[in-house]
Formats: sequence, C-alpha cells, structure tokens
Amino acid sequence: MRSEVIQKKILRRLTNQRAPATAYQLLDALRVEMPKLAPPTIYRALAALTKTQRVHRIESLNAYVACRCGRHHTPGVITICGDCGTVEEALAPAIVERVLSSAKQTGFHPQHPVIELHGLCAHCAAEERSA
Repeated sequence: MRSEVIQKKILRRLTNQRAPATAYQLLDALRVEMPKLAPPTIYRALAALTKTQRVHRIESLNAYVACRCGRHHTPGVITICGDCGTVEEALAPAIVERVLSSAKQTGFHPQHPVIELHGLCAHCAAEERSA
C-alpha cells in the first residue's frame, strides 16, 4: 500500500511540472511529508511507474517526466529544450517504427527504445530569433 501512495505522490509532482526531475530531487521533495523515505523506495516507485508507462525516464538527463499523452503502444519522441528545460512528448509512430525496423534488419533486438531530441522549444527559439 505504501508503494502505491509514493507512486501517486511522485506522479502528481511530475505531472505538475514541465521540467524533468531526478530521483534525488523527488526524494528531497517527498521527504518533507515522509522524512524516513529512502532512495531505494523512490527508485522502486519510479521503476513501477516507468514499467506502466505513466512516467518516462529521460536517459540523457538521468531524470523522469510524467507521460503526457496517455497510454501508448509505441515509444514516443521526447524533446528537451536546452534553454528552459521543458520536456514534451510527441507520438511519432512512423518514425519510431522506421528506427526499430532498421535496427531489427541488422539483427539487433531493441528492448527499451527511447528517442530523445535536444534543442530549443518553440518559445525559446522565437526568443532567440528576436534577440
């Protein structure tokens, strides 16, 4: 039961912010309510949330974001703004399927596909152009 409570708290916190959070940032935030919370508990909760695709791990940042597009059967493309830190998720099944198909043609068997794009969000790109 306690793990479900922790998962709900993590999911609520990630849903209410646009930028990703590391496990230790989540731990620090939740320790206000649960002082005895330990790192392994956070990592178990994040693993469960990731497995059910309610949370995505941003591999390049070693951080997590809430899934914003609902449940899906193919991985999305995660865009990460280098200026403001905003993370968005876009469903691009054709692109993802082409990447997976290409990998499989070489005999590779993808188990955890993640596509991340680093750059500037529309807002930050517009600000940069106007500067």
